[in-house]
Amino acid sequence: MRLRREDPIEVKSPAQLAIMREAGLVTAAALQAAAAAVEPGISTAELDDIAERAIRSAGALPSFQGYHGYPATICTSINDEVVHGIPDAARVLSAGDIISIDCGAIVGGWHGDSALTIRVGQVQAGGAPHAAPYREDELDGLLRACERALWHGLAQAAPGRRLTDISHAVEQAVRAAGRYGIVREYTGHGIGSKMHMEPAVPNYGRAGRGPVLTAGMALAIEPMLVLGGRQTRQLDDGWTVVTADGSWAAHFEHTVAITDDGPFVLTAEDGGPSGLADLLAGSPVVLAESPGRTGQAVLARGAVPDAQLVSAVSEGAAPTGAAMQPRTRGAVGGRDGI
Repeated sequence: MRLRREDPIEVKSPAQLAIMREAGLVTAAALQAAAAAVEPGISTAELDDIAERAIRSAGALPSFQGYHGYPATICTSINDEVVHGIPDAARVLSAGDIISIDCGAIVGGWHGDSALTIRVGQVQAGGAPHAAPYREDELDGLLRACERALWHGLAQAAPGRRLTDISHAVEQAVRAAGRYGIVREYTGHGIGSKMHMEPAVPNYGRAGRGPVLTAGMALAIEPMLVLGGRQTRQLDDGWTVVTADGSWAAHFEHTVAITDDGPFVLTAEDGGPSGLADLLAGSPVVLAESPGRTGQAVLARGAVPDAQLVSAVSEGAAPTGAAMQPRTRGAVGGRDGI
């Protein structure tokens, strides 16, 4: 469904962000549980079972399961699959693969969404079930570039910045890292009372455009990079997106809340300071001065404490978020991923 241009961006109360933090931590725990189980010989269906158990044991619900008919808890996208790969008992991981795992959880009607890409074992020169077409350093470079681009984008999620400041930061980080293709057909998205909401968050573009970011907004930022051309196609299952040229892909994602103190990464265990610290230690190029607090300011002061978010619940802050319709196809900047 397309979102109408006049649809507002949902702004959450502190109480609602506190619940989103709970959903983010459940998402993070389920994602890490599935990632920890990755090894040659395991099936993607087994990874899906692990993630579902982690989510349900926490009293939460999987965001993806049943979403527009999606049949699983996580997306498992291998090698040339960019996003939305469906777990399958017959799909077994091999040494030398890379796999993107995308996961979401719902707590109290509020969503968290996160993804990572990891290598399966070591790239084998011979004797593996299949020969990886890329060197270890090429795959490591792809994954590193994608994750760092994500953090460059997250660092811009501060009041007073414009939406495409995030997009521009992601793109500039990718360009500085090497000759990687940036997938354009699929984007990040707003998130909150629904998994996919306004605004679309492209991973490319000029800075200084789009809505002004304000405290209480929440975004899922998710760069998707490829080792070849950026064009994609969808398989006959109606979900799995692959590169058109067969090149391998990486995908990283976090859900971030925009607060008066800067970005708070709801799906990171520590709220984001360690990721921002790694970013600043490596390259400060994209962290420009801004009207609001960037990741640099958050690092200096410390991230918004979880207790500060949770205290809003006990104080009974009234809900203020406006319910929105999910977008599955073709809003500004492309389609959003799960």
